[in-house]
Amino acid sequence: MKSNQNDQRESDLPIGLAKPAQRALAAAGYWRLEQLTEISEVQLKQLHGIGPKALDQLRRALSAKGLSFAAEKRSKE
Repeated sequence: MKSNQNDQRESDLPIGLAKPAQRALAAAGYWRLEQLTEISEVQLKQLHGIGPKALDQLRRALSAKGLSFAAEKRSKE
C-alpha cells in the first residue's frame, strides 16, 4: 500500500475525480495534468471511465494551471 500513497503524491489530478476515471487515466499512463496537454478531449473521451463530469473536472484543473487539452487535428497524418 505504500506505493499507492507514493502514486497519489506524484499525481496532480483532481482529488474528487471518480475512481473509474482515475483507473482509466492510470491504465493509459496519465497521472499528471501536464500529460493531458498532449491529447485532445475527443481522445480522452475514448477511455472507458471518462465521462462528461470527469472531463469537466480535468478541464477546470488544467485551466487553473494555465493549461488545456491538445487541439483537435483537422487533417489526417
